[in-house]
Amino acid sequence: MSRKDVERAAARSPGTDRVGRVGLVGAGVVVAIEALWLVLGLPAGALVSDLGALTVAGWAAVACLAAARRHPATLRRFWLLLAATMALSLAGRALWTSQRLLGESLPHTLPIGLIFAASLLTGTAALFCSVTAPRTTVGRARTLLDGVIVGLALIPIGWLLIFRNVSLADLDEPLRTAGLLYPMFDLMQLTILVAVVGPGRPVWRPMALLGVGLTVRAVADTVYVALVAAGTYQPGTPVDVLWPVSYLLIVVATGMPPPRDHGAVEEAGEAPLPPWWRVVLPYLPVGGAIVATMLARDASGHTPMPIFLAMMALLAMLALRQGLAANENLRLVVQLRKLAYVDQLTGLPNRLAFTRRLRGALRGTDRVAVLLLDLDGFKQVNDRFGHTTGDTLLSGLSRRMRRAVGDDGMIARIGGDEFAVLVTDGRPLAPERLAERLLAALQPSPGEELVGVHPSASIGIAEYGPQHISHTDLLRDADIAMYAAKAAGKSAYRRCTQGLRESAVSRAELIADLRRAVDEKQLHLEFQPIVDLATGAVRSAEALVRWRHPRLGVLSPARFLPLAEETGLILPIDRWVIHEACRAAATWQDHVPSATVAVNIAASHLRRPDLIATVTEATAGAGLAPRALTLELTESALIEGSDAVLDRLRQLRELGIRIAIDDFGTGYSSLSYLHRIPATELKIDRSFVARIPEDTRAYATVEMVTRLAGAFDLSVVAEGVETKRQHEAVVAIGCLQGQGYRYGRPTGLAELRTVLVKADPPEVSGVAESGLTLT
Repeated sequence: MSRKDVERAAARSPGTDRVGRVGLVGAGVVVAIEALWLVLGLPAGALVSDLGALTVAGWAAVACLAAARRHPATLRRFWLLLAATMALSLAGRALWTSQRLLGESLPHTLPIGLIFAASLLTGTAALFCSVTAPRTTVGRARTLLDGVIVGLALIPIGWLLIFRNVSLADLDEPLRTAGLLYPMFDLMQLTILVAVVGPGRPVWRPMALLGVGLTVRAVADTVYVALVAAGTYQPGTPVDVLWPVSYLLIVVATGMPPPRDHGAVEEAGEAPLPPWWRVVLPYLPVGGAIVATMLARDASGHTPMPIFLAMMALLAMLALRQGLAANENLRLVVQLRKLAYVDQLTGLPNRLAFTRRLRGALRGTDRVAVLLLDLDGFKQVNDRFGHTTGDTLLSGLSRRMRRAVGDDGMIARIGGDEFAVLVTDGRPLAPERLAERLLAALQPSPGEELVGVHPSASIGIAEYGPQHISHTDLLRDADIAMYAAKAAGKSAYRRCTQGLRESAVSRAELIADLRRAVDEKQLHLEFQPIVDLATGAVRSAEALVRWRHPRLGVLSPARFLPLAEETGLILPIDRWVIHEACRAAATWQDHVPSATVAVNIAASHLRRPDLIATVTEATAGAGLAPRALTLELTESALIEGSDAVLDRLRQLRELGIRIAIDDFGTGYSSLSYLHRIPATELKIDRSFVARIPEDTRAYATVEMVTRLAGAFDLSVVAEGVETKRQHEAVVAIGCLQGQGYRYGRPTGLAELRTVLVKADPPEVSGVAESGLTLT
């Protein structure tokens, strides 16, 4: 039950709080009056102590009933049992008082003994209904045995300390002797409470008060037993006030609220690894009991019968306790084995179990194949609908795959959304056929297409051969084939070939080389001019990164930037490009102050909060005005932007940085994000510009985008202008700026500065119109 449910329950019964407050004040007053009466030695002390105990016990029973109505249903049984315990204590105390008034000095009668025994049972049962009590039968039995063992161990110790000099003839009244066992019962309950509280969890305050109350009662019963054994006990002495004090602590406990994390405690159950003191708790007093038994022997070497019986019972309880511990250890071993080799969500074997079976198969069979399956688009399911929906979907898909594999292989879940199937020569079904069955099983059923949460799968197949040294090589090849299936359009399977293997090795080597490229200064920039179509003057230059690979030569961005984005290396590359571009632009500001520099920014960098610091450090370090820098962002990066990303872009605009939307028209081209994004210009994608002279629809598209940009007060750059006809078309449409081979190829900084200071417009000496291709 949640905390709101608890508050509602309290609101439905406003009288319960009032009862608790009145009971607490009344019980406190009674205890204070009784304590003062007994300490001062006023007359009728025995009657006052009896009446005080009766009154406080009654109030405690009523307060427990009120707490049961106020607390959640899961705690109601705890308070009801505690109320029954206090009611039995009240009944026993009332019978005790009546018989003492009739002339019995210490009325240890059978009815009184039965009533107090019943209160012992209900009090112990209440402890087992607390929020941190063991949930299993074995756990409860073990805790109960711990209390019984500690209680039995107290008998030899108590005998040695209290009854050693008491003759057995003085203890010939069985009922009276049984009454002397109250301290043992108190210690037993206190041990159970300590074990039940729950190691590693915050102690619920009512349980702490109950522990203090049991301790007070144990002290009272111990002093009572010692005085009775010495024959000096007199009713109405100050020790009698300790029993009402223990009842008063229960009244105080009823006013405590339920634990805030009650639901979490309920689900957590028992702690899997109790602390060392919890394990040795029942055994600590056993050593003292053994020593006390040896010291209690008489001159002839005989052990008193009560001690002998207590030790026999103690040994029996210890044996039973050890048996339960051994059974619990076996159960724990089974549970740990299941946790070690079984995936808890799907019930399939996990990676450890799959690897173990695979290694065994490679030692014992001739034909071994592995199918590695990865769900396509599963991350979007978690992001869109949450992990609970993702787990439900994953469980359902795993059941489908298990049925599809059947007896023809072993399927396991080896990662979040990754599965593997092991096929050996004992199952002659071809791996490709099994892959087709798996893909068919993952097809959405009628109606599931509308939900939008049903991913497809990509499967890689690798068969063991001479090229494999170990199982890791086989899994690596299956992983290579799986990524090839993803690259082929997903929802497909591929078998690993020598070509795929060599391509993967080359790709891994290129990634390793790319990690060293920035530090070893293998990267350099080239600049492509962006011109004013009306005058031919260079208005800006786009910085394009190139990689001088020590072995492969100069690599274009298409060769390494996708790898950089995939591995996260795009971030240091972006930072380097921003700093270098700003330093380069600062060198031409003296000659052409109006010319700016444009830098492409990856989507992952846009989502980082340190982008603003990177840009401001780069411009300040180069001495470049912020208005001279343009950040180019793709549509996909912008459309996925969160509110934090949009705020970051607004901050950049406030600093003076220009924002350009690159490749406009190839992405989402949503009018809604044009209203939100603080852009300053649009760059029309080259695919539209290339078709302008022949395709009227492309012409209309560029014209529409140009007018749209004018409505949003955005400047337009036509990308990929290569021919005279394309140049004339974009000029006729009204584009103000252009970029492409018609106006200049990407070149080094020195060549760009030469172009910038030339008097003639760069397009008049443009590149030949034929034979040009963009790279």
